[in-house]
Amino acid sequence: MNQDILEDVVNGIKYEDEINRIQNNIKKKILETNTEGVVFGLSGGIDSAVIAYLCNNAVKDKTLAIIMPDSKISPESETNDAIQIVDELGINYKLLDINLIHKEYSKVIEPNDMALGNLRARIRMNVLYYYGNSKNLLVLGSSDKSEFNIGYFTKFGDGAADVLPIASLYKTQIREMARHLDIPKSIINKKSSPHLWPNHEAEHEIGATYEEIDTILYCILELKLPIDKISNTAGISEEKVQKIYQLYKKSKHKRITAEIL
Repeated sequence: MNQDILEDVVNGIKYEDEINRIQNNIKKKILETNTEGVVFGLSGGIDSAVIAYLCNNAVKDKTLAIIMPDSKISPESETNDAIQIVDELGINYKLLDINLIHKEYSKVIEPNDMALGNLRARIRMNVLYYYGNSKNLLVLGSSDKSEFNIGYFTKFGDGAADVLPIASLYKTQIREMARHLDIPKSIINKKSSPHLWPNHEAEHEIGATYEEIDTILYCILELKLPIDKISNTAGISEEKVQKIYQLYKKSKHKRITAEIL
């Protein structure tokens, strides 16, 4: 893989400036919408951890984090990491096990493993919008630029939000930003996972590392390279380039709420 391109991605922004920009925009959005603050789902993964630290810096007293494991499949360590984050930051939070809700759905709908996995993401978003509704809070989504552009999220699940604070940043940039925010290395270095079913790992499911994904997307979105030139330029197999490109193209519908006909 062409490390020069990846370095351009990671080193292409000034992180302190970007942190300040996002934090100021969160404050501005609360004022613009006349809301009381923000609510977001905190999983213990890097994306939601970055959201937590940004909100803590910007609007700590107006922040509500919701930790929503499914005790049937969510690793206990992941929930513990999320609790450790809110304890260290001192932000307001609620811990809700969605397993009972998921079980109730399962009793009345036909079984489908993929759909039942995505249902977990949609249950979590229902909970977030419940608290957004009841407490007049903006719902923040935790999609980053990498996952947003390949559609690696559940439509109207974790993809649903009022504001996407970090969707302008690739996953590799999120990791670097996390270092600037002094997020624990254990969270920065852990494998990303939506935890929609047992042993669920993002890179394994996608079939590429985030370094490869970000390099390919950077060639597509920023460098505007023709698809047939990216493999040689990026030093990544044509098969992986095509896979990420097709994910980018086919997931366009997921990046809009609904099409007006």
